[in-house]
Amino acid sequence: MSHHNLEITVHECAAGQCKQRPDENNLGFGQYFTNHMFTMRWNIDKGWYDARIEPYGPFSLTPATLVFHYGQAIFEGMKAYRGTDESIYFFRPKDNFARMTRSAERICMPALQEELALEGLRTLVSLDREWVPRAAGATLYIRPVMIAVEPNVGLRAATDYLFFIIACPVGAYYPEGFRPTKIYVEDKYVRAVPGGVGEAKTAANYAASVLAQKEAKDKGFSEVLWLDGVERRNIEEVGTSNFFLVIDDELITPPLQGSILPGITRDSVLQLARSWGGKVSERLVSIDEVMAAAENGRLQECFGTGTAAVISPIGELTYKGRTVQINKGEAGPMSCRLYDELQAIQFGRQDDPFGWRVIV
Repeated sequence: MSHHNLEITVHECAAGQCKQRPDENNLGFGQYFTNHMFTMRWNIDKGWYDARIEPYGPFSLTPATLVFHYGQAIFEGMKAYRGTDESIYFFRPKDNFARMTRSAERICMPALQEELALEGLRTLVSLDREWVPRAAGATLYIRPVMIAVEPNVGLRAATDYLFFIIACPVGAYYPEGFRPTKIYVEDKYVRAVPGGVGEAKTAANYAASVLAQKEAKDKGFSEVLWLDGVERRNIEEVGTSNFFLVIDDELITPPLQGSILPGITRDSVLQLARSWGGKVSERLVSIDEVMAAAENGRLQECFGTGTAAVISPIGELTYKGRTVQINKGEAGPMSCRLYDELQAIQFGRQDDPFGWRVIV
């Protein structure tokens, strides 16, 4: 069946083609995908065109497709949440699409038609709304992607792009409770440098980080904490999350200076913490300052922020062979309060004074 919605053509999967939904209590992360996907294309002469929803399935691309050769690929991560009243919410979706346009500009790709992308997302999630889990803490993870699809192996910006959105139900991030992680401070590899692509959500940044992450995991750590790429001194971000710490009751996070991702959860944490009236700073903080504060008892908490986990408390940092424990390895009061309030806003259990929540 086909029908139009704004400029979106909808092709629903036939009754026999629809997939069985997986067991909600055993979802894991990123393994099961919903019945449909949203796609639209861009051409240098036409602009954005052919916005459609169709059954989830493979793309056909030639071996010369530019993305395979030069990595013009960007993505976003966002979620849909099911409220207790069965309403379905997005959290700051416009901010994700605005950031995607900024990533696109850095990688020489076309700016997203953000209204159409949001309408495509709404239509997709409405159609697959039964895939938004009801299990406690489970969500529908949403992955918008843009890739260069022109068949050409000359090095330049492509003339054709494909934008698509896929979605997968994911389990609660902390099924066993809010467990602090052990983090390895990376002093050999770097993630980004000023003037590079660190602030863009481009696939290459993640490819470049896998080796450091694998080596840290092999040593028994959950993630790496990146230092700045020039002096290897200032804290940047942790794994796929922004980094926060609390010293003497002050919440501190590194400033956005082009080499870290401007996280949506990061910004939400800053706004929420400022609304509580505590001291909040965006400033450079060196690894030496962090280790010293940990040793003299002034470092109260460390945590990462991101869409997947919301807040990831950090219980231990290891730098150049020295390990410090934070808050006796337990999640601190600030981490817990931020996690609880953000989740309550996201799932519609609490008022949203910031206007972050968008009903589908």
